[in-house]
Amino acid sequence: MRKDQKDQHIDALCEEIKGYAHLYIADIGGLNSVQTSKLRAAAFRKEVKLEVVKNTLLIKALEKTGIDYSELFQVIKGETAIMLSHTNNAPAKLIKEFRASDKTVQKPVLKGAYVEECFYVGAEHLDALVNIKSKNEIIADVVAMLQSPIKTVISQLQSGANTITGVLKTLEEKEA
Repeated sequence: MRKDQKDQHIDALCEEIKGYAHLYIADIGGLNSVQTSKLRAAAFRKEVKLEVVKNTLLIKALEKTGIDYSELFQVIKGETAIMLSHTNNAPAKLIKEFRASDKTVQKPVLKGAYVEECFYVGAEHLDALVNIKSKNEIIADVVAMLQSPIKTVISQLQSGANTITGVLKTLEEKEA
């Protein structure tokens, strides 16, 4: 690859990384073609962009983004794939589900991640990343918490109305 081609590739990779809020670095080396196709299809369904990259080009692209990704540079070695997503926990769930679906495969392995402006280095953080709630999950929780008191008040008013109706019927029957 010529220098100008490398520069174009680095710029394209930099823009791609800037376009997503969350970055995961994983090792998918050792997967055969069928497993790789399954992983790519699963990533597509979960709206996760999966791309195998050269380490030196990735480091140069990360340096150009304007965010200090230097904490992740230590894990960028060997075979490297990046997973980009707008949902913070989607790549972590993808990795966990893919590994659970085929017990013979121990890949992909999480090397590191940049999620919610925090760095996670090492595969031991996979469960923590899976358990981070996405924006939509947090919104759903807040809406549920806001609806709970309203539902309680409405049900109490309805039960109170039923009680009053019962009392009025009883009084009406007594007078008749």
